Amino acid sequence: MNARSAMGRYGETLAARRLAETGLTVVERNWRSGRAGEIDIVARDGDVLVVCEVKTRRAGPFEHPMAAVTPQKAERLRDLAERWIQTHGGAPPGGVRIDVVGVLLPARGAAVVEHVRGVA
Repeated sequence: MNARSAMGRYGETLAARRLAETGLTVVERNWRSGRAGEIDIVARDGDVLVVCEVKTRRAGPFEHPMAAVTPQKAERLRDLAERWIQTHGGAPPGGVRIDVVGVLLPARGAAVVEHVRGVA
């Protein structure tokens, strides 16, 4: 595993922990749908299915992690959510929500984890 993928996995672990701390139940991590892509975290928030994209960045002059979720990325996440629903028995009664968790890793100190609900 290279440094970039290790950083991404670390960010996903922090994101899953934050989601659980706020009452969500993590159902699956790193779900793949062939060439269509991957959902970082699938969770439940009551009867709502939550598809969560995690973006991890080192602190510095780079764009904020949340800026990496473009309209095209949001569309791909909606498509992946539909594929997940099709392979897991249909839509939940509360519908589907797409969230983003941004993880910013400073040179020193604790990571900053920001959870934004309903981005797409």
